[in-house]
Amino acid sequence: MDLILNQYTRDGGWAHQFDATKDSENTLVILFGTSDTAVIDAALEDIRQTYPLSKTIGCSSAGEIYQQDICDDTLSIAIMEFANTRLEQALYQVNNNEDSIKAGEDIAKQLNQDDLKGVFVLSDGLSVNGSALVEGLRRGLPKNVIITGGLAGDGDRFNETWVYSDHEVYTHHVAAIGFYGDAVHISHGSRGGWDVLGPNREVTRSENNVLYELDGQPALQLYKKYLGELAEGLPSTGLRFPLAIQNDEEVDGKTVRTILAVDETQQSITFAGDIPEGSYVQLMHANFDRLIDGASKAAEDALDIEHEDTAHLNIAISCVGRRLVLGQRAEEEIEATDEVFPENTQQIGFYSYGEISPLASGRCDLHNQTMTLTLISEQGSA
Repeated sequence: MDLILNQYTRDGGWAHQFDATKDSENTLVILFGTSDTAVIDAALEDIRQTYPLSKTIGCSSAGEIYQQDICDDTLSIAIMEFANTRLEQALYQVNNNEDSIKAGEDIAKQLNQDDLKGVFVLSDGLSVNGSALVEGLRRGLPKNVIITGGLAGDGDRFNETWVYSDHEVYTHHVAAIGFYGDAVHISHGSRGGWDVLGPNREVTRSENNVLYELDGQPALQLYKKYLGELAEGLPSTGLRFPLAIQNDEEVDGKTVRTILAVDETQQSITFAGDIPEGSYVQLMHANFDRLIDGASKAAEDALDIEHEDTAHLNIAISCVGRRLVLGQRAEEEIEATDEVFPENTQQIGFYSYGEISPLASGRCDLHNQTMTLTLISEQGSA
């Protein structure tokens, strides 16, 4: 696998000149960029012209990751030319939230073949229920197929997100790439690092990803008590106080959920993933050192010792809430992942509205407020 990274900035253009000889049906271009496509329209056209045969996938972000840097209003791309790996792409339009599970099932149907090894999926970050999307993927794919990816971002604005597939930008869509054959190797890691705040509370009323009541009390009313003055800035300030669901399948026994929207009339909170009725949850708050340590542990989980001598691409997907909490220290979690991997590992990624990665049990799920890593290499390639 030949691997080249490049970055486009508003003022400087491309960091490196493109190599058009890398264009092929076995080449994958992965990109993450600003939600304002007007900033990167010229860059996307350059990619269309230079890599017309290549498969493409990407999405908007709440911050682009390029090597050890976090950037805004840019485009980070990785060009991967595989030697012995076949690629297929899939796309599905999501008309409403209820289409989410159908999206997963249809993407799985498009990609499922005997030699499928992994699926990397990127979704609209606002109109898709990430939990239902993953459930649909799980239903349609064999258990041994690794599923990773994330939900597109739009900074802390929550207005509109996009995904990129087959050289086109789409809103309200899910895009995916399938990796086929024995040569490709995909490993993964996912860790949080938040501290719990307050007692366990029972979810006494919820519907999919909308939470109505905790311990019989209106969810939004209770949530605002914890946030105090910060409640005025919901939903964006809620990113600093995610919700932890008890989950024995996860490494630390918790699945984290982050806020997408609030409804004052219903006193409800909409999360990026499902909040099962009858489950027990706790509010969480930031511990800077534990967040950074969590990123390092995710890298240790994903570390590919077997193919250490080959080129690796690490796709880092972290939650926008982590970036807001860490502030100027956010790059420390990016550096923490980079320090764990071999020198021949290069890294791009983005800050998201939800992260998709397997649990410790191996079952894929939607995560929030976590650092998730997808490490891709090809056996026998330099």
